[in-house]
Amino acid sequence: MNNHQLAVRAKSNDSGSLALGTGLAFASLILVPALAATFGVGPSVTGALRMALMKASNRALNG
Repeated sequence: MNNHQLAVRAKSNDSGSLALGTGLAFASLILVPALAATFGVGPSVTGALRMALMKASNRALNG
């Protein structure tokens, strides 16, 4: 592979990581609290789920 092909592949992987990280962050900030309120889940469980999703988002973005 030449340098151009490697750069294109790296950019593609970065876009996928960015989309995954953004989706996980969105889920932790918006969806988890909304679903927790709907199903009556306690705040400690909601907080734990949000922290886990934010850590996964950070891991997706930073590798």
